[in-house]
Parts: sequence; C-alpha cells; structure tokens
Amino acid sequence: MKKTFQMAAVGAAAALLLAACGDAPDETPATPGASATTPSGETASEAAPVDFKGCMVSDAGGFDDKSFNQSAYEGLVMAKSQLGIEMADAESTAETDFVPNIDSMVSQGCDLTITVGFLLADATKESAEKNTDAHFAIVDDASIDLPNVKPIVFNTSEAAFAAGYLAAGFSTTGTVATYGGLPIPSVTIFMDGFADGVAHYNEVKDADVKVLGWDKEAQEGTFANSFDDIAAGQNLSKSFIDAGADVILPVAGPLASGTATAAQQAGDVVFIGVDADWAETSPETADVTLTSVLKFMTPAVFGAIETTVGGEFSAEPYVGTLENDGLGLAPFHEFDDKVSDELKAEVEQVIADIKSGTIEVTSPSAP
Repeated sequence: MKKTFQMAAVGAAAALLLAACGDAPDETPATPGASATTPSGETASEAAPVDFKGCMVSDAGGFDDKSFNQSAYEGLVMAKSQLGIEMADAESTAETDFVPNIDSMVSQGCDLTITVGFLLADATKESAEKNTDAHFAIVDDASIDLPNVKPIVFNTSEAAFAAGYLAAGFSTTGTVATYGGLPIPSVTIFMDGFADGVAHYNEVKDADVKVLGWDKEAQEGTFANSFDDIAAGQNLSKSFIDAGADVILPVAGPLASGTATAAQQAGDVVFIGVDADWAETSPETADVTLTSVLKFMTPAVFGAIETTVGGEFSAEPYVGTLENDGLGLAPFHEFDDKVSDELKAEVEQVIADIKSGTIEVTSPSAP
C-alpha cells in the first residue's frame, strides 16, 4: 500500500518521552482546543546517520490508514529524521502476513522491530521467543511478558470517557452510538469509556441520553468485524442514525470514513474520531468531525526507539494516560462555535477530575 501521507511536524518535546511507564511530552494537548499535532514545532534537520536499524510491521490497515498504523509509523520516520537511524517497514494486508513480515524484519538485522496492533501479539511473541537477542515493541498490546518485548499501550477509556460526556451534552436527540471494528481490548476500551462518560453526564445532569452499540456490563455490542470494509462502517452508522443517534464514535480505523459519509448524507449528525485528529488527517470529514480521541503514538514510538538507540532498552510497558499526556481530545475545529462554553468547561473539568483521580475510569480492557 502506497504511503501518501506527510509526517507530522516534530520538535524537541519528543525527546522527553522516556521508556518508563508514565512519561510523555509536556506539549501534548490533554484538553480540547489546543493543537492536536504531537509534538509541535518545526521539523528538525536530518540527523547524522547512526548504526541502528528501526523497523515496523503494520496491521492490515497499512501505514496510510489515517489512524493508529499511520500515527505509529510517523514515530519511526521521526526517529530516522532526528536520530539518524536506518529504517525498514513491512505493510500487512491480512493476518497471514504478520509472521512473514516480522520474520523479514528480523532477517534484515533490525535492532528494534515495532509491531502495530493487538492482532500482531501472537506473531510478535513467537518471533521474540525465537530471537531472544532481538528487541521488539508492540503497540496496543500488553499481554507479552518477555524481557525483549516492550508494550506501548494506552488507557484510552479515560479520553473516551470525556468524549462520551461531550457527546451526551452535544446531542440534541438524546441518543448517541458507538461501534467497533473487532471485539478486541484495544477497541472495546474506547467503547467502555464512551459509555461511562455518557452515564456520568446522565448522573450529573439528571438526563437520559441513550447509548446504542455497546453494553459495558455485558461487554457486548456492534462490530463491523473488519478494519477495512468502509461500506460496513457506513451501513452501521446509517442504522444508528435511523434509530435516532446524532453523535457516533466509530472505533474501527478507516471505517470512520464510512461513518463520516453517513453523517454528511444525514445532516445534523457528527462523529468522533479515534487515534488521530480526523479533521486534520481527513479534512474531507471536518464538517462532521466533532472532535477525536487522541492516542499520542508518534512520540511513544519515537521514545521507545530513542532509548533503545541509547542502549537502554526496557521491557517495562509505556502506558499513555491523560495524566501523563499520552492521551487527549482534539480541537473542535469547525464545531468550536457550536459547542457551548458551558459544555467546553464541563469537559475540561471532567478531564481534570480524571487526572486527579476524582473520577475513576475503569475498563476490563485497561492496560
């Protein structure tokens, strides 16, 4: 799959991301309204070459999915630019590509191979067990407990909670919705937080906003069973709209573009993106993008590479949270004048309360 995107601008803040759990760039926005580019600043000049090869294997969405694969890949490109590493990559188009793609990276002598996505966990573990002298990192999975594998994970239920509160407050129909690509922890954790955020709004406001598509208690809901069937995303979203939903959270990578199309066709319907700022990565959807739940994967990947280049590889998981600025909400962009000042303040207070522990966000899928 051709990589057609441009790498986000980078700055010195990325260098502050350490391998240990909890550290992330200070400049990363944790509340809506700030720039969603992470990190911000001018692109640094090319660094002098170093004897280090960083490699990456994508999930089936490919590196231009405008979502988690792309954001992770930008961290690798950033490392090439700022640290001077050599890089290699392999795009997967199906799960059958995972093992041969990872094996290809190992055979090329990669010093750190980063795999992107929960679905690559088994293949990553298998390769790490066979190649104990090689270093690996995996995004969105914390199940591998090996000394040569670093998990890079995010407690996205926290930011999704704030998004759920926002959705409930913004909805005029009293019905919002969410769906996933596949029923895996890195997906359902968003849906858990979203549902709980709506429930918190209902409690605070004595309201009765309904959530379609997910039952947190039962851990059951609506899934497209795909991360690349755009039509499925559009059809599921249309069914939610027909049932009265006017705010939709698709946790399905590129399928969000199908949700955007359904929202544009319906009118008076918006969606909330995940992983990246959809209003920026997919400007054709900006007219229906209320905000996005951001996972700052670019600096997290860069940090894992940087510490390994420095000879300090650690298998300790990096866990992105609101508190350490590993998560955030994107700006409202075209909806800035449509979200009331009162609701903006309430969402910011929700985020502050999650950071302080006043609001405890839980999910069975939390890392």
